[in-house]
Amino acid sequence: MFVHKIDDDLSLKLIDLGDAERIFELTDQSRTYLREWLPWLDFTKTVDDTRAFIQATLRGFGESRSMTTVILYKGEIAGIAGFNEINRMNRTAQIGYWLGEKYQGKGLMTRSAGELTDYAINELNMNKVEIRAASGNQKSRHVPEKLGFSQEGTIRQAEWLYDHYVDHVVYGMLASEWNKEDE
Repeated sequence: MFVHKIDDDLSLKLIDLGDAERIFELTDQSRTYLREWLPWLDFTKTVDDTRAFIQATLRGFGESRSMTTVILYKGEIAGIAGFNEINRMNRTAQIGYWLGEKYQGKGLMTRSAGELTDYAINELNMNKVEIRAASGNQKSRHVPEKLGFSQEGTIRQAEWLYDHYVDHVVYGMLASEWNKEDE
């Protein structure tokens, strides 16, 4: 099982079916909060919906196309972060994430996304890591900005969000830029 310790309070663990009830509970507790920016809340109505999501992510992991982890904060699942897409041919990875409402404002996502970026570049040998966020989602956009990602552009009307389209801002980090920060 993949577990990556970030610090004494924070770890990333490969998602598994045993996490389904807690993830669904966290989703349900944060439903109104998460619904502002995530389009899948109306399709996640039961723990079985969460199990189906986990099974799909595990298939993606088995096929080396993605990797989804749970964010463990003080031993409790606080959210999800991982690679929504891994493209080995182009050596790119795209990070996606969400955090339960009560875990906001602690720097958990910035630290998690930083560790995922480091893992993608230094362990998976990716040349580029991308993070996309809705243009109006300032909290989500703050994560790549704080990590030093470059804002590369905007994809207009990139996502249907219940009753309207939202633009996505694309951020990128190249391996050569990331590793310079370590020197």
